[in-house]
Amino acid sequence: MKKAAAGLAIAGIVAFNPIVGEAALGDQTLKPGTQHSDVQDLQQTLDKKGYFSYSKTTDYYGNYTTDAVKKFQAEKGITVDGIAGDETFKSLGIDATESNSSIVEVAKKYEGTPYQWGGESPDGFDCSGYLQYIFDEAENVELPRTVDDIYAKGTKVDSPAVGDIVFFNLEGDGPSHAGVYIGNDQFVHASSSKGVTTAELNGSYWSENYIGAKSYE
Repeated sequence: MKKAAAGLAIAGIVAFNPIVGEAALGDQTLKPGTQHSDVQDLQQTLDKKGYFSYSKTTDYYGNYTTDAVKKFQAEKGITVDGIAGDETFKSLGIDATESNSSIVEVAKKYEGTPYQWGGESPDGFDCSGYLQYIFDEAENVELPRTVDDIYAKGTKVDSPAVGDIVFFNLEGDGPSHAGVYIGNDQFVHASSSKGVTTAELNGSYWSENYIGAKSYE
């Protein structure tokens, strides 16, 4: 919803790649140039293991992160490419399956809930009320009440990961609709025509109106 109650007719579908929200390190490949909160989590993990040498952690995957990953990969005898993928995360002891399951389970638990203008409970949701409710339940993250404010609060990411929120400009003047990305090019949202439902992220309607994704902690 754009403001607390903007009714939106949702009938379509956008497309994106990897798969993260809070505490979901490991469910998307991280590589040089990536900017995401997961990068900082990776740096902190590497720092605890004695591989990350920079004085502070950031959300950008630059040379220090690449070098740290390469050192770790070399010591563990795995492919040395400076990219943090499945093999590297497994060696770090990170289970991506566990890390992203909570938000997906909670998001899908409310599928079929009817759309309600201004709704913010399982009796009925609007799009921002739905996001506020599931993030509180699954991640203990408190989101603002409107799409505008949710968008303003998040950390921009290059591509959506499980638990990130994807935003759309359906009214021509900024973010007016949003849903939670659950992986495999899908997001769950409260549609004014269908209620809480899963949509594909690769249809023309959504891709034309997509304005970005943000992560929340």
